[in-house]
Amino acid sequence: MKKLLPIFLIVTITLGYFYLTLPVLSYGFSGITFLLIIIAAILFFSFSTFKISSDGKSYKAVSVFWKIPVLLVVTAIFYALVLPFFTSHPIFRNQDYRNLIGKVANGDKLTQHIAPISMQEIRVVDEDLAYLLGEKILGSQPALGSQAQLGEFFIQKVNGKLYWIAPLVHSGFLKWLNNSEGTTGYVMVSATNERDVKLVQEVNGKPIRLKYQDQAYFQSDTRRYLYFNGYNTIGLADFTFEIDEKGNPFWVATKYKKEIGFSGNDATGVVVLDAQTGDIKEYDITNTPIWVDRIQPISFIKNQLNDWGEYVKGYWNFSNENKLQITEDLTLVYGKDNKSYWYTGITSVGKDESAVGFVLVDTRTKETTFYKQSGATEYAAQSSAQGKVQEKGFTASLPIPYNINNIPTYVMTLKDNGGLVKMYAMVSIADYTIVGTGNTMREALTAYKTALNSSGNKLNIDSKSAKKVIESIVERIQTDVKNGNSFYYFTVKDYPNIFVGSSQISNQLPITEVGDKVKISFDLDNEEIIDVSTFENVNLKK
Repeated sequence: MKKLLPIFLIVTITLGYFYLTLPVLSYGFSGITFLLIIIAAILFFSFSTFKISSDGKSYKAVSVFWKIPVLLVVTAIFYALVLPFFTSHPIFRNQDYRNLIGKVANGDKLTQHIAPISMQEIRVVDEDLAYLLGEKILGSQPALGSQAQLGEFFIQKVNGKLYWIAPLVHSGFLKWLNNSEGTTGYVMVSATNERDVKLVQEVNGKPIRLKYQDQAYFQSDTRRYLYFNGYNTIGLADFTFEIDEKGNPFWVATKYKKEIGFSGNDATGVVVLDAQTGDIKEYDITNTPIWVDRIQPISFIKNQLNDWGEYVKGYWNFSNENKLQITEDLTLVYGKDNKSYWYTGITSVGKDESAVGFVLVDTRTKETTFYKQSGATEYAAQSSAQGKVQEKGFTASLPIPYNINNIPTYVMTLKDNGGLVKMYAMVSIADYTIVGTGNTMREALTAYKTALNSSGNKLNIDSKSAKKVIESIVERIQTDVKNGNSFYYFTVKDYPNIFVGSSQISNQLPITEVGDKVKISFDLDNEEIIDVSTFENVNLKK
């Protein structure tokens, strides 16, 4: 009986350890090493005999059970420390780390990859603001808010529109116990329109019940459910909440393996878990459903890009010769092909303000393109935008790169201390001193174009192909005052769009009348209302 008790204790602790920590049972994962040390301690103290010494202050070993405990401890140390050092340390494998990102193609112009975008499609809602807006709609239903809370927001394109999506999750163990069949929906916040916020509680007339989630317990926990349904030998990471084009909710987890000994996490596919039914489907990278926006976790790509820049000259490069590093956190952007990409600037080690290039990494395939062109880091762009309105004390959001009239441009919001958007800013990626701010996105665009025109050829960007010059007759013209600034909207004969300009563009605009002949230039874009770059009233020259 005395020997059965420690065996029972070991079995109980082992089962509890596996159930709670979910260690991956595969080479390269060291989750079970701590368990081996615990078992060794139990065996040692259970089967060794000690007696109190004559002075009554210490113990003296009578018999010591040490061989198996020592073997377990040595095995754990060897597997967790020694083996990883020789199989995974950059001293021996630095080029493997550098090449883990795969082939890095050289791009020509960043604007060839980032799609031109209309004003209505620019992202103006970041994750923090999405959470505030989601909390507001949840707070409007006290009964629901007392049972659930907002989970983490994930950005995703749904039917061509960009949304922040967050599940309703259990707010504690007792709430889960009383509602173990699942929470009742998710929140969608448009990333381009802060007034578009909705609580989705049914799909095709059927109520939503999110049974499987990170805030659930026991077998309803997403990670534990997958672990005990065949995924205990596969690394899973980056659990994201996504919906398909019909609005059905899923959890998407990235499958990954260790490419460099015990390191070098690399995505191999996804596991898709139906958040309601528990159905599981596994996909490789090539056959993952198109509605899954990202397979490559942001943490994997950050590490791989930094390793690519770190080991450009091998491990022994203490002078930092030619070393590169990412500038800020990675940002999710969408390209001309409507695919999603991780975007970041690349700077030389030790440099803060300027980037030597920019990288786009396909969030599904990991196809990587490096644009070797100098420009502003995200931090420098934020500082420039904040400096433009420094008297207001606003904070800039993480910049998002866009193609504004064939010019790579950072777009960001300027928020007050309460996290609410108060202004908008555009900063040239090539030169962060070229800034436009405004109380609306259109005001910011107008100010930005004015700053661009004032810079002359400073940017050295050939954007002539995107320009058009016309001469025509003014058919209508009206003034609109916004936030103390006058904007002149007008139409011309034989051209369908509405044009807009301010007296900053030309002092002839305020005295232009219907019937005047004008000569204007503008950038070709997808806007219904087009900002003019130059304006000349031909009649006034007569």
